[in-house]
Amino acid sequence: MPGPNNNSTATAGQEGRGLGAQGLGAAALAVASPLPRDVNVSFEFFPPKTEQMEQTLWTCVERLAPLAPSFVSVTYGAGGTTRERTHATVLKIRKQTDIKPAAHLTCVGASRDEVDAIAQRYWDEGIDHIVALRGDPAEDAGGYIPHPDGYAYASDLVAGLKKIGDFKISVAAYAETHPEAKSPEDDLDNLKRKIDAGATQAITQFFFDVDVYLRFLERVRAAGITVPIVPGILPVTNFARVVQFSGLCGATVPPWMADLFEGLDDDPETRKLVAATVAAEQCRVLNANGVKDFHFYTLNRADLTFAICRILGVKPRAATNGKVG
Repeated sequence: MPGPNNNSTATAGQEGRGLGAQGLGAAALAVASPLPRDVNVSFEFFPPKTEQMEQTLWTCVERLAPLAPSFVSVTYGAGGTTRERTHATVLKIRKQTDIKPAAHLTCVGASRDEVDAIAQRYWDEGIDHIVALRGDPAEDAGGYIPHPDGYAYASDLVAGLKKIGDFKISVAAYAETHPEAKSPEDDLDNLKRKIDAGATQAITQFFFDVDVYLRFLERVRAAGITVPIVPGILPVTNFARVVQFSGLCGATVPPWMADLFEGLDDDPETRKLVAATVAAEQCRVLNANGVKDFHFYTLNRADLTFAICRILGVKPRAATNGKVG
């Protein structure tokens, strides 16, 4: 996940003020309204596979660190394939920057003892925020099968983590329903189980239709779930790839997005401008509806996320140490 996170998230601010785009004024531009002053952002990175990818990652970290994110998360590969690289990346962020890192941890491919040992290492090293996920199986696994000696599902993992330390735990939420869920109601019940087990907030899978998130939030609150539900935002850098990935994770790509990106496959600069515009408008409308916390899936690229944060009123803070060695 995505995945798919901060202590200052305000649940009351996410109930929605019913403003929508109309709340900005029929003739007003979103960017013309006063900049928000109370927005919190967080970022997701993935661990690098090569030396060049590592340089790209740390360039991204250095660029975004001055924005003082509430935290940054580091993903875990399908089948648990990036376990050591995830740990190394999280630890480097912890030791060499002022950013608070969160480590993704999944149930896939490991026994409870192995998962507990990883969690204990994080706790001992001062990493007290975990993004707890069921996880994706390896591509050749033919579907998810719980490890015979492992945590079967994310709710089990959350409960196990709480026995190790008083972790802050983020879990995944699906505004458009997990593709493997029997029904939206079943998916919501699963989210509630994770919260009841001790999760402190949820981060949504990416979405593009603002109403999708707002309707989901209404259902979540009606179900008695009160923890923060942070929207996951994906700036589109490769439209064809996003369409492919959306089909796998159950996210809808609206037809108007296809129209916007049509013919831009060989025009990366224009594509970036369109991508930033789409995501910025999405975030400003969400903010007009009371949303103050945003989690960005950066894909280890900083430029679009940095620009969108500026439009959300999140500017660099000179005191933040984002340098890494």
